[in-house]
Amino acid sequence: MPYPIKKAVFPVAGLGTRFLPATKAMPKEMLTVVDKPLIQYAVEEAMEAGIEHFIFVTGRNKNAIEDHFDRQYELMNILKEKGKIEQITILERDLPSAGQTSFTRQQEPLGLGHAVWCARHLIGKEPFALLLPDMLVQSKTGALKQMIQGYEKHGNNVIGLHEVPKSEVDQYGIVKTENMEDGQLKITNMVEKPKIEDAPSNLMIMGRYILQPEIMMLLENQNKGAGGEIQLTDAMLKLLDFQKFTGVSIDGKLFDCGSKLGFLSANVSYALDHPELGEEFRENIKKMLKL
Repeated sequence: MPYPIKKAVFPVAGLGTRFLPATKAMPKEMLTVVDKPLIQYAVEEAMEAGIEHFIFVTGRNKNAIEDHFDRQYELMNILKEKGKIEQITILERDLPSAGQTSFTRQQEPLGLGHAVWCARHLIGKEPFALLLPDMLVQSKTGALKQMIQGYEKHGNNVIGLHEVPKSEVDQYGIVKTENMEDGQLKITNMVEKPKIEDAPSNLMIMGRYILQPEIMMLLENQNKGAGGEIQLTDAMLKLLDFQKFTGVSIDGKLFDCGSKLGFLSANVSYALDHPELGEEFRENIKKMLKL
């Protein structure tokens, strides 16, 4: 049995320039899909998978994220006075326990690899999960829990994969794979934003990872790559030389909420699936489409 995954890293230091002016004073991870911020969906996914320590790599003007996962006694008292028991239950349910959250700063925008490296002292010598909150997965079983099942079989490193149209492979990290006997995928190569004609497959790396702690040593000495940033993919390629990587095709809908179109699409999909709003929202959409 491989070492259990109990820690998860959430890189939340990005500036969110594609959503300006909305993100001028508010973290992009606090943008809401229906009634919850993006970062909360990611944390709930990690909770479902058994994560016990939530590590946020933040930047300037990200205090709202820390406040969101803290107790707000004034709000709780007001809700109690008004008898809003359901709202209190929801807030209590989604709140990590005392000591389960840690926050560290990425002082410079040096890329995803650098953000992960900033969490090195909190990770220590344990394998860990990495979740990019921009990539929202709508599924019955959370993406990370699906990956944990693959990790328990094979150990080592696991990457969540999602099929994209061939015309879009130049927008993402793409993997080359081989089929294994149990139906899982062995990853043999990774390419960051390949040319369409050079892409080894149409399987994209979709922002969910389980990584061994040796990745931190590689990131420590990683040279800047594409865009002048420290790329996580470059370090994973080096790790691939001496550790195995398994790919898990995630069952669910994927929304790239780092783009306006993906964010709007996520809101529509989640609203249609909402137990209280779904039917009425569906009727409203039908009326709007007739205009």
